[in-house]
Amino acid sequence: MLAALLAAACAPPLPRPGPAPGPSAPPDFPAAYYMQAIAAGEPVYALDPARSLVVVAVRRGGTLARLGHDHVVASHDARGFVAPRAARADLYVRLAELVVDEPALRAQAGFDSTPSAADIEGTRGNMLAKVLDAQRHPYALIHAARAGADDRLAVAITLHGVTRDFEVPVRLEEGGDELRVAGTLAFDQSAFGIVPFSILGGAIEVRDRVSLRFDIVARRVRR
Repeated sequence: MLAALLAAACAPPLPRPGPAPGPSAPPDFPAAYYMQAIAAGEPVYALDPARSLVVVAVRRGGTLARLGHDHVVASHDARGFVAPRAARADLYVRLAELVVDEPALRAQAGFDSTPSAADIEGTRGNMLAKVLDAQRHPYALIHAARAGADDRLAVAITLHGVTRDFEVPVRLEEGGDELRVAGTLAFDQSAFGIVPFSILGGAIEVRDRVSLRFDIVARRVRR
């Protein structure tokens, strides 16, 4: 998910922010809805963070783009619930847990450059502090509902304090105590009030358009 989840251009490292303060879930996350559904015997699935993945690919631009790097940003910490009978899901991602430029994910994206450790740390610091403003907006929130056909979801993403709606084609697998949802979407950072990172008057910049893919695995919660 959601995600979001946006990279910055290579730049000198900033101090790495610590974990998001307060409880692990956003204060307005609707956990009570799912707890009540479980208590009533409704089928509810909880995300398995260790087996779920959200990846955002961010590409370089500008006249000096060759001096920069494309980046891939991933969450291995997506959390939340799915209620299939209600055709509803709510997820969140803690931005402070985002990981930048894992080699395997860069290879999958087909990127042709190799950023240094300093590049990666600088990108992550700038992404959280300057681009996403993670101190003020520490979470990406995703609400999903079925959009008519079984293979499409109406998805509302809240990032940087702004909510935008998308219709997303997905692949859904459900069997036994496990549910899996995978799909892709593309969006503009500016749609969320985010100014894409740039330096040298835009000679090296991050493109506004980013692509996101997700593979979410959830397991049935038993009373």
